[in-house]
Amino acid sequence: MKTIHVEFSDERLITPSGLVFVGQILGKSNFIKKINRALISKEYLQKQIKNGDVLLTYIGILCQGKPQYESVREMMDDPDYYKYALGIVYAIPSAETLRQRFDMIGDTLRKDIQQANIDVLQEMNIEPSALDNGYVLVDIDVTPFDNSKSNKEGVSRTYKRFDGYAPIMAYIGTEGYLVNLELRVGKQHCQKDTPIF
Repeated sequence: MKTIHVEFSDERLITPSGLVFVGQILGKSNFIKKINRALISKEYLQKQIKNGDVLLTYIGILCQGKPQYESVREMMDDPDYYKYALGIVYAIPSAETLRQRFDMIGDTLRKDIQQANIDVLQEMNIEPSALDNGYVLVDIDVTPFDNSKSNKEGVSRTYKRFDGYAPIMAYIGTEGYLVNLELRVGKQHCQKDTPIF
């Protein structure tokens, strides 16, 4: 990773300027190196685009609150910035490449991604803040997504009375560091498999 110099000025900043810090944090971990070495499949196109670039790109669009693969098209307006900010080596993958690669990756990297999350918190010396009573908060909740009028696999009626998914998420500390998440079908009861999660 290149050194980033932060200066105070009166200049107008673009919205994704915070991705520089995301790239710096991820660049200090071994996550991308591990992902690039992981054998997923030899069946995919665009072999020059490494799995690390695929994950960095998707992390970049997620950090902007845009979970749809098609959101990557916005990065094509200034690819040099996004490559530099996130540490993408070869190229920003297309929405089609993201979809294809994530279909192949599936659940195979789940443990690696969870471990990388812990590693990043430890490497950055981040300790979740405790409540006044000394306990560290662990917040686990199901958050239904509205995918009405879509034909996606796993979409079904949620307890919020719309069709979608019902992912479960876990955060720690008063800052709310994400430590685990799992995509679930919409109709799955919120308590099912929660202790295992």
